[in-house]
Amino acid sequence: MKRDYENAEYAPASLCIDNISKRYQSRTVVDHISLKLSTGVYGLLGANGAGKTTLMRMICGILQPSEGRITLEGQPQTSEAYRSMLGYLPQDFGYYPDFTGKEFLLYMAALKGLLKPHARKKSEELLELVGLAGQAGKKIKTYSGGMKQRLGIAQALLNDPRLLVLDEPTAGLDPKERVRFRDLIAQAGQTGIVLLSTHIVSDVEHIADSILMMKEGRLIYQGKWEDNRGDLEAFYLEQFGDEAEHRDKEGGRRK
Repeated sequence: MKRDYENAEYAPASLCIDNISKRYQSRTVVDHISLKLSTGVYGLLGANGAGKTTLMRMICGILQPSEGRITLEGQPQTSEAYRSMLGYLPQDFGYYPDFTGKEFLLYMAALKGLLKPHARKKSEELLELVGLAGQAGKKIKTYSGGMKQRLGIAQALLNDPRLLVLDEPTAGLDPKERVRFRDLIAQAGQTGIVLLSTHIVSDVEHIADSILMMKEGRLIYQGKWEDNRGDLEAFYLEQFGDEAEHRDKEGGRRK
């Protein structure tokens, strides 16, 4: 897919979120959030109900803000140009169980507008990258949960996105697979913007360049993990309790 700017993979990416809110009748789910993000990995933290998923869905164009504006490289969130630069892996990603892994990626590539020769080449590259080259001809219904997650991130990377949005991408993965995902996410963050929502402390501690923390629809913190480690860890334990601690041990937390 051609883009209308040169050397996009080397130019800093730019996402502008300008005073967006989302309301459902009298309930405000996202409350006047403004952000400017550039190339790198951003960990989006917050308890269930904090507004993270709603914010990500607005960024991905699935929902429209009640007010405010979102642009990527100056392109509005409602435009085809914006969508062409976006990769998204939702927490509950829908697969076609009777497709093979390769067939699924080719299908997703067609939806994203990739030309067939490029789609075939890119699909093969990504299947190799996520460790599924040997299972590319097997039906997705035979895949494990971890294999499906790897296929999910492969489809999100098909169009070399400038903005990659990942909702709990490492949940349910074993430690080895989680490390593989971290490496993929870190690599994507070298040339574009990665917005990663997770409950797993070790994920953001290892790979996030910056932390975005939400509570009750508002952005309450933006900064580096190491600059506020104690408060962030306390927040995690308060919000997620034993679940966060358990997942963190599985993830092999950095000392």
